Amino acid sequence: MTSTHRDPILVVLQLTGGNDYLNTIVPYDNPIYYENRPSLGIPVEDVMPINGDFGFNPAMKPIWDLYNQGKVAVINGIGYPNPNRSHFRSMDIWHTCEPDRVGTEGWLGRVIRDLDPNGENVLTGVNFGRGLPRSMALPGIPVASVSDLETYGVLTGIKTQPRRDQALDAFAEMYAPAVGTGPVMDYLGQTGLEALKGADILSTAPQKYHSTVEYSDSPIGRNLQGIAKVLLADLGTRIFNTQHIGYDTHANQGLYHLKLWTDLSQAITDFYDDLREHNAAENVLMFVFTEFGRRVRDNGAGTDHGSGGVAFAIGDAVKGGMYGEYPSLKAEDLLEGDLRFNFDYRGAYGTLAEKWLGLDAVPIVGGNFEQLDFL
Repeated sequence: MTSTHRDPILVVLQLTGGNDYLNTIVPYDNPIYYENRPSLGIPVEDVMPINGDFGFNPAMKPIWDLYNQGKVAVINGIGYPNPNRSHFRSMDIWHTCEPDRVGTEGWLGRVIRDLDPNGENVLTGVNFGRGLPRSMALPGIPVASVSDLETYGVLTGIKTQPRRDQALDAFAEMYAPAVGTGPVMDYLGQTGLEALKGADILSTAPQKYHSTVEYSDSPIGRNLQGIAKVLLADLGTRIFNTQHIGYDTHANQGLYHLKLWTDLSQAITDFYDDLREHNAAENVLMFVFTEFGRRVRDNGAGTDHGSGGVAFAIGDAVKGGMYGEYPSLKAEDLLEGDLRFNFDYRGAYGTLAEKWLGLDAVPIVGGNFEQLDFL
């Protein structure tokens, strides 16, 4: 159940590069796994068990602890029809809910539109990272994209206030449709003014933030702390997005994958500890996904692009457990050497949109898809 006093908030976290499903949720009781992972198989004694068949990677102990508290849903076999092993195309599919054609509207952009149909808050959606992800792109929908909250703003290099005000006025006039009219100029003018407004509001968040939680010193730790700062500033942001890069582990996966999940698991735990310290965790749900899994057989040093993956829903409102069916590792059941997906990602999005955010899922994900009961 969500809080009766606070609106539900969604934090979407993308594992960029294609996270290795088999070494994340490890089928440690299956000999086929070890036959296919002679170089990278996680030793049985190191796996943190979920049950007699599956367990967490040893780098994921903080998430395993949350799982044992009933706060993590593991979504098995997630993917989409006719899997594409290109990072860019696969991520576009996840971002737009368009597996059969190139989409132009982001699913989170549609969520932001439906949460704030009158555009009353320019900070309904905030991305932490460089550039605007396609998932949040939708014409007419403002989204702030922050690389460093402490220095975020427009023309912040101008130190004296009178000169900065003068420069901001010139910037606003440049965007405003003073010359010419029409929908394009109107859109540019509105976008520029919204950027100015959002930057000024976000600049107040760090000053309002006080916490005893010391985040791990990692890029994902810094991004999640930035999200916490904005969230705790009560600026009305409902949708947050960020990414953790580095999961394209063709080589040196043994070290890299452990490091990635060590940093990520600790950052997620720090984030929720921070929210709990401020009595703000109850209405915050995190969804973790990646564009595809890796091939079943390792290449001796790493793993190559595959299909069929795993996603996670994390938070106080989650009904923890294993959801969906873990794909078969039998050779005759594979898709060109890869795991087959058995749960459409749009069903997970629909679950989040409908059961968490209270929206009509159909226009957001582009149809009716099987949902899950993790909420």
